[in-house]
Amino acid sequence: MMRRSRAREVALQALYQAEVNPGTAPRDRARFLKGRLRSGALVAFAESLIDGVGRHREAIDAVLEDRSRNWRVARMAATDRAVLRIAVFEMRHTDTPGPVVVDEAIELARRYGNEASPRFVAGILGSLLATASPAADPVTPVT
Repeated sequence: MMRRSRAREVALQALYQAEVNPGTAPRDRARFLKGRLRSGALVAFAESLIDGVGRHREAIDAVLEDRSRNWRVARMAATDRAVLRIAVFEMRHTDTPGPVVVDEAIELARRYGNEASPRFVAGILGSLLATASPAADPVTPVT
């Protein structure tokens, strides 16, 4: 597995854990990331995804509500929701190419979701990617 792919996977696990157990201490998250990734650069990348999703969650969820027909974000499977949040954050706020983000998200959905997850994720993100306009949606790289 590619290194950044692994960091996305661990970020997904941490976001899922935070959702099902909101009382998780920040030091426990840091220990989990360091134990799973071991590389300082990968830990920093995973933390940037997790923190970015946290900072922009309302806007991300609004995008997801807009793009998902007949599905509210609250009704989505927790793993699908976490995959989509990471992907929307990465598409909107990093310099990772959109098609790469979509491919990575589909792979995470395949590994962690149910049978319908990859198609569900692909549909929502494909719609977002097809209508993305660089002029309307400037990239703000994560530092």
